[in-house]
Amino acid sequence: MPVADESEQSAAIPLLAPAEGVPPVLAAVDDITAAATRLASGNGPLAVDAERASGFRYSNRAYLIQLRRNGSGSFLIDPIPLGPDPADALAPLAAAINGLEWVLHSADQDLPGLAELGLRPQRLFDTELGGRLAGFERVGLAAMVERLLGRELRKGHGAADWSTRPLPDDWLNYAALDVELLLELRDAVAETLDEQQKTEWAAQEFEHVRTSEPAPPKADRWRRTSGIHTLRRTRQLATVRELWLTRDRLARERDIAPARILPDSAIVAAAIADPKSIGQLRALPVFGGPRQRRYSREWLGAVERARALPDSQLPPMAQPYDGPPPVNRWERRDPVAAARLTAARAAMSELSQNYSVPVENLLTPDLLRRLCWDGLPEFRSGTTSNDPEGAVDGFLKDGGARPWQRDLAVPPLATALFPDTAA
Repeated sequence: MPVADESEQSAAIPLLAPAEGVPPVLAAVDDITAAATRLASGNGPLAVDAERASGFRYSNRAYLIQLRRNGSGSFLIDPIPLGPDPADALAPLAAAINGLEWVLHSADQDLPGLAELGLRPQRLFDTELGGRLAGFERVGLAAMVERLLGRELRKGHGAADWSTRPLPDDWLNYAALDVELLLELRDAVAETLDEQQKTEWAAQEFEHVRTSEPAPPKADRWRRTSGIHTLRRTRQLATVRELWLTRDRLARERDIAPARILPDSAIVAAAIADPKSIGQLRALPVFGGPRQRRYSREWLGAVERARALPDSQLPPMAQPYDGPPPVNRWERRDPVAAARLTAARAAMSELSQNYSVPVENLLTPDLLRRLCWDGLPEFRSGTTSNDPEGAVDGFLKDGGARPWQRDLAVPPLATALFPDTAA
């Protein structure tokens, strides 16, 4: 299924402002209720976007909601002034829009924060995911609008602190433009998917995104501290863990991004220096700054807790893992499994090229690794299979692979993993 060359694009027409102007920001219950009535009287799907404050705030909450529907126009809604339980105030809006098809770009980013407000779609169309399935090399909103609609969206405030109040006018213009062409983009993506006979694939993927629960926090998240690989002693890892947990608690309580409370580099520096007093702590980089000095007792307490731990409670140097080891260790630990993975990856790469779908959208890399390591009883016993396709299909189904993914991946994977049984 070839994909048109994205370089063959004519000059795009800049889109500098919404055609109907930037709508007012609605923050009062009566205004939001009136907007809900107008949205309910519109027609067709609903374009949805939300602005968060990633990198500035701890939470994933939506600080601005953008909506647009044909026959209704665009709306900007500020949920922050609605009190500690904004879902109650937004109930009329939820009643008007939750039964509609929502159109979002990269929906998995915004759906959790919207769900916290009681806003959940009955159907979903994800233009970014649709672009991936269509084989587009660039799937950012601006790139896809330019490719499919011939318009230029000039981005610039996506990484801004959207918890800022009042919101600047140019930010609001940017926010309104994010939904200005989203419905047109949805139709163009749907047409492309239909031409490539991928409409059903996309429908299954959209429903998977819509119904997926947020992944639980991973254990040992503190091990992702930047620079932790430079440490060589388990006591130092314990210090990193205690400082990370302390920082996470303070960040959650104040709703501030953890890195703005204390950068990773300072945590690693303290683990190496092992300060014995507040004076020694404040002599380290960053800890002497005005923002960190107010928490000196907290930071030093974390270091002291790590120092007091018995050896039996120190974290191991190697990160515990649930499932296959890192791929770079497969050849040494299980050469047969390493060979299986090489064959499976080659099969998936060929499938990706044939259908112009990224490998990771055909099958998650983690699921493929788990399959190849010891996912099937035959691998663990060293025997062959009387039904290779059935064995592979059952494993992928249990792992959450959608029907369209299994239809494509099972035959070549069965051949790659059980070459002796291939016809």
